[in-house]
Amino acid sequence: MASSANRNGAHRGSSGMKVDRPVQVANIKSSSFKSRLTPSHSSGSALRRSSPASFASKDGDGVPGRVRVAIRLRPRNAEELAADADFADCVELQPELKRLKLRKNNWDSDTYEFDEVLTEFASQKRVYEVVAKPVVESVLDGYNGTVMAYGQTGTGKTFTLGRLGEQDTADRGIMVRSMEDILAEISPETDSVSVSFLQLYMEALQDLLNPANDNIPIVEDPKIGDVSLPRATLVEIRDQQSFLELLRIGETHRIAANTKLNTESSRSHAILMVHVKRSFMDGEDIISSENGDISHLAKPLKPLVRKSKLVVVDLAGSERIHKSGSEGHMLEEAKSINLSLSALGKCINALAENSAHVPIRDSKLTRLLRDSFGGTARTSLIVTIGPSPRHRGETTSTILFGQRAMKVENMLKIKEEFDYKSLSRRLEVQLDKLIAENERQQKSFEDEVERINIEAENRVSEVERSFADALEKERLKCQMDYMESVKQLEEKLVLNQQQCDLDVFTDGNCIGQGLGLSAAEELVELQKLLEKEIKLRKVAEEEVKNCKCQQGQDRQSEAGGSVEVLKLHKILEDEAHQKKKLEEEIIILRSQLLQLTFEADQMKRYLDRGGSGNAYTGLDSSMSPFRHPQLKDAVNGQKASITTLFEQVGLQKILALLESEDANVRIHAVKVVANLAAEEVNQKKIVEAGGLTSLLMLLRSFEDETVRRVAAGAIANLAMNEANQELIMAKGGISLLSMTAADAEDPQTLRMVAGAIANLCGNDKLRTKLKSEGGIKALLGIVRCGHPDVLSQVARGIANFAKCESRASTQGTNSSRSLLIEDGALPWIVQNANDEAAPIRRHIELALCHLAQHEVNAKDMISGGALWELVRISRDCSREDIRSLARRTLISSPTFRSELRRLRIDY
Repeated sequence: MASSANRNGAHRGSSGMKVDRPVQVANIKSSSFKSRLTPSHSSGSALRRSSPASFASKDGDGVPGRVRVAIRLRPRNAEELAADADFADCVELQPELKRLKLRKNNWDSDTYEFDEVLTEFASQKRVYEVVAKPVVESVLDGYNGTVMAYGQTGTGKTFTLGRLGEQDTADRGIMVRSMEDILAEISPETDSVSVSFLQLYMEALQDLLNPANDNIPIVEDPKIGDVSLPRATLVEIRDQQSFLELLRIGETHRIAANTKLNTESSRSHAILMVHVKRSFMDGEDIISSENGDISHLAKPLKPLVRKSKLVVVDLAGSERIHKSGSEGHMLEEAKSINLSLSALGKCINALAENSAHVPIRDSKLTRLLRDSFGGTARTSLIVTIGPSPRHRGETTSTILFGQRAMKVENMLKIKEEFDYKSLSRRLEVQLDKLIAENERQQKSFEDEVERINIEAENRVSEVERSFADALEKERLKCQMDYMESVKQLEEKLVLNQQQCDLDVFTDGNCIGQGLGLSAAEELVELQKLLEKEIKLRKVAEEEVKNCKCQQGQDRQSEAGGSVEVLKLHKILEDEAHQKKKLEEEIIILRSQLLQLTFEADQMKRYLDRGGSGNAYTGLDSSMSPFRHPQLKDAVNGQKASITTLFEQVGLQKILALLESEDANVRIHAVKVVANLAAEEVNQKKIVEAGGLTSLLMLLRSFEDETVRRVAAGAIANLAMNEANQELIMAKGGISLLSMTAADAEDPQTLRMVAGAIANLCGNDKLRTKLKSEGGIKALLGIVRCGHPDVLSQVARGIANFAKCESRASTQGTNSSRSLLIEDGALPWIVQNANDEAAPIRRHIELALCHLAQHEVNAKDMISGGALWELVRISRDCSREDIRSLARRTLISSPTFRSELRRLRIDY
C-alpha cells in the first residue's frame, strides 16, 4: 500500500490512437472548458502546482485509505459572462495553500481545505495526474480503485471524466488516460483487461454496450461485501482504439436532455468498470543470519493472480427543479437523480460520523459504490463547481459534500489468489520429466543387468569347458599308463613260463643248481618289478589326487560364478521392488495432478460467477457435485490424462489401492476414482470392477473426513446413471449416506452427500424406499450446515422428489399425500421459497409448483403458508416457465381457487 503511494508521481507511457467521442456529448460542458484554456494559462498553472504524488501519499492526516477530494472550478461560459458581468465570482481559489474561499457577501466568506484545488486554467493532464493516476497505479498493484465526479449540472463532470479528445488530444479525460496507462503496464501474454460500461437511469441499471439488457441485477457477497454484475456485458480490451470505440458506442446510448442549465444534460449516472487481472510468480524469502550475512532460503516459485477493479463514475448533475425547468418525464428523471444523490450523501454522512448504521441499500447507486466509501478501494473524488454567484446555494452544497467525503476512511486490501492452473501445468511438466527420466534409468539398468548376465554365463561356460577338457585328458592318460603296465607284466609272465619249461630237461645237480639260481634271480627280478609297480601306482595315485584337487578348484570357481549370479538376481529383485514403488508414486502424482486440475477448474468457475470469496461454489441443479457446464472444456482437456492413467496402471490396481495401509496412498487413490467416475464412459467399468462396493465400504469403515468426502462425491457421480441408482439402493447406499450426513460437519462433505441423495431423488422407482430408509430425513437434516452450496443441493433433491411425485400423480399411480409433507419438508420449503441465492430459490419454486399440482396436498399447503408463495411466484418469478406453471396450478385447483376467493384475492 505504501509502495504504491510513494510512486504515484511517476508518469507511465501511453500507447494507441487518441480520438474524441461523438458530437452529441455535452456542448456546454466541453465548450465552456475549452473557451478559457489557453497555452499560457496552462503553463502558468503548472508552475505553481504541487507534486501529483502528494495527493495520494501519507501526508496531511496520515491516513493512507482516506477518500481524497479535489475541487475543480469551471470557467465562466458565454451566458455567465453576459449575465454576471457586474458581479464577482462567488469563489476564490488559493491553490498553493489548497484552500477555497466561498463568499457570503462582500465582507464575509467561508474557507475550506481540500487535498487539491484546481483552478479554471488547470489542464486535463494535470487533473488526471493529481486525481486519477495514483488510483490507477494502485489498481495495477492489485487494489480496487474508484474515481468519481460530483457537482451541479453543467460544471464539467463529463468533460473531466469522459472526454475523448478527438479534435485536441490535450482534452482527453480521465477514462481515456487511465486506459492508456493500464495498457502500457500490463503484459498481453499473462495479463488481461476487461471493461463494462453501464448507466443508472430511474433506479434501473442498464447496459450501454447492449441496450436490450436494461434491468441488470446487483449481486452482493454477504461475507466480504464484494459487488458484482453477472449479466453485464464484459468486453476484453487489447488496444486503445478498441476502448475508444467502446466509449463511443456507450455514449450514443446514454440518456441526455436539454435543460436550462445545460443543453446536453446527462440524465443518468454513467459507470465504467475496468477489471484488471495480473499474473506473477512469488519470489524467494530472504533471511539474515546472526553474524549479519544474508542467506537466501530458496522456495519454489508460487504462481499468484491479482485481480483489481477500477470504477470511474460520472454522476448525473445535482440540480434544483425550478432552476432546471424540468417538467413531465424530465421532472421524474430529476427526482430520481436527486433521490440517488441524496442517498449517497446520507451514506457519506453516516461514514463520516462513524454511525453504527450506514443506509447502503437505500439506492442502487450506493449499493454499487459500497466498496468505494467505507470499503477496501482507494477512492478519489473530484468535485466540480461553477463561478456564478447565482448558483451559490448549489456550490455550497457541493463543497460541503466534498468536505464530508474527506472524512471517510477505507481499508485498502490487495486481492491476491493462488494460480492453480499455472501450478497444475508446472506439475504436469515436472511429472512428464520424471516419467521420462525414470524410463531412461530403467532402460539403462535393464541393459546393464542383461550385459552382466551374458558375461557371467560366458564365464561359467568357459570354466565348465576347461574343467571337462582337463578331466578328460587326465582320465585318458591314467588309462594308457595302466594298460601299458598290465601289458609289460603279461610279457614277463610268459617269459618266466618258457624259462621254467627249458630247465626241466637238464641233469640232477646242474638242474638243481641252475633251477635254484634261476628261481633266486627270478625272485629278485620280480621284487624289483613289484617295487617299480608300487612306485608307478603311487605316481598314478598322486596324479589322480592332483586331478581331484584341480577338479575341486574348478568346482569352487564354478561356485564363485554361481554366487555372482545370485547377487545379480538379488539386485534384480531390489530393482523390481524399487520400480513398483516408483509406479505407486507415479499413480499418486497423477492423482494429485488430476485433483489440482479439478480444483483449478472449480476456482475458474468460482471466479467466472462473480469473484465470490467462498471456496465452495454452488452447482447447477442438474449436475452432480463433480460436474458443471462451465467445467466441460476443462474436463475434456483432462480425458487424455485419465486415459493414460487407465492404460499405464489399470483400474484393478487403482481400486486395490483403496485398501492400502498408507493413508496418503488411500486418499489419493479415492481421489483418482472420483475423477474417473466424473466421466460417463468410465462409470460402467468402475461398477463392474467392484468400485461401487469399495466406495460404499469406505463410507462405512473410514473416519477420515477427506476419504469420506471424496468417496461421497464419487458415489454422487455414479448416481447420475439410472442403472447405478438402483444398485446403490440395493447395496444399502442410502443408509450409508444418511449416516455420513449425520456425522459430518464439513460443508464440502455435506455438499457431496446432499448431491448424491439429490440424484437418487430423481428416480421414480425409488421414492418409497428413499422415504422408508430415511433419505428425505437425512436431506432435511443437512440444512443445519446453512452453507448456500449445501442448501442448493438440498433444494435440488427436494425439487427432483416433488417432480417424481407430480409425474406419478399425473399418471394415476399415486393418490396419497406427498411423502415430502409427511416427513416435514413443507416448513423449510416455504421458509426458503424467496431465498436470496438464485439456485436455492429456483429449485424451491419448482418444488412448490410440483407439490401444488396434486390436489390432495392443497389443504396442507394452505395451512402451511405455501399458497402465498405460489401467488408470489406466479407474479414475481424471474423465469417465465415457472410463473406460467404456478399460474396454471392456482387456476386448475378448486381448493386454491376457493381459498383465494375467501381471501378476496383477485387472480
